[in-house]
Amino acid sequence: MTPEAFQVATGVADQTIAKLHIYLDLLRKWQARINLVGKSTLDDPWRRHLLDAVQLLPLLPDNAGPLVDLGSGAGIPGLILAACGVPDVYLVESNARKCVFLREAARLMDVGVTVHAARLDAVSLGEPAAVVTARALAPLGELLGFAARFRGPNTRCLFFKGQDVGIELTEAAKSWNMSARLVDSLSDPSGRIVVVEDFSHV
Repeated sequence: MTPEAFQVATGVADQTIAKLHIYLDLLRKWQARINLVGKSTLDDPWRRHLLDAVQLLPLLPDNAGPLVDLGSGAGIPGLILAACGVPDVYLVESNARKCVFLREAARLMDVGVTVHAARLDAVSLGEPAAVVTARALAPLGELLGFAARFRGPNTRCLFFKGQDVGIELTEAAKSWNMSARLVDSLSDPSGRIVVVEDFSHV
């Protein structure tokens, strides 16, 4: 996917495209030193990473509040969503070197985010999250456990999953009561986004 095709598909502003170019340039430089993303994915980053993140925009709730990106890694989707104008984004990442990358990328992109260099179980916002996201972090049941500490009455979870999502939903249902629906991924034919609301332990 070209930058032009990405902009047509997403409708993001020229200013956002400029920020995403800065992000990809930095990602390629840092990838040579630390493993931020799968090496082969950099052959098609506008689809594999940027479209993957930006497709969440229509799924975000109207209620204002923090967006917490669990195990943010290279900042996908959290940092990319912030570049698109989503406010109050918190990136939680326990790897110190990845946190340095996230802060440098945010600085160069001129994007306001808060980076928490800590384990998920050590982070507290002091208020419920409106949205919790995660990509390639853990099975669904574990993700709900991580998300529970940020949960409020209207929190929406958006989790990226692959072709085994049905198995993960079945397993998660053994421990969690949840309202979940699946949205087809725009970036991966076998991918799904799991939208979870109103979840609690069985």
